[in-house]
Amino acid sequence: MGSDEAEEPTPEVEKFSDLQQMAFFIVNFHMSKQEFEVLTELEKHLILKEWENKIVFESTMMRNAVLNAELNVNRKKNSHFIELHKKRQQKADAHYNQNARQAIEENEAKEGKRWIEHIYQANGLRRPKNKEERREIDGR
Repeated sequence: MGSDEAEEPTPEVEKFSDLQQMAFFIVNFHMSKQEFEVLTELEKHLILKEWENKIVFESTMMRNAVLNAELNVNRKKNSHFIELHKKRQQKADAHYNQNARQAIEENEAKEGKRWIEHIYQANGLRRPKNKEERREIDGR
């Protein structure tokens, strides 16, 4: 009774454990008995670990949603609403940006920077004059 050695499970306990595991897979993963028997022990353990990760993730998300809802309900007047998920900016595609820059530089080499003026005109704006353009106009 007080021994530190682990007792080996009896064949009845092992059989019950296997049946219990099979029932878990059938109910939760909608597997047939034949599909379950085809799985190796490693596959069973990996599936169970992913199931555990899913349950932990779902319960964490539920906890976060409840805490967020409570904070939003009890927030002070005129304070901002607290978002559950913060919006993150997507990482820029460096290859796309490099190609776009190269295309713009080639276009500017051929046609100059006239396209900037077209954008200002299309939007009904006047292009601001920088120091270099002022020098050209003034003749300095």
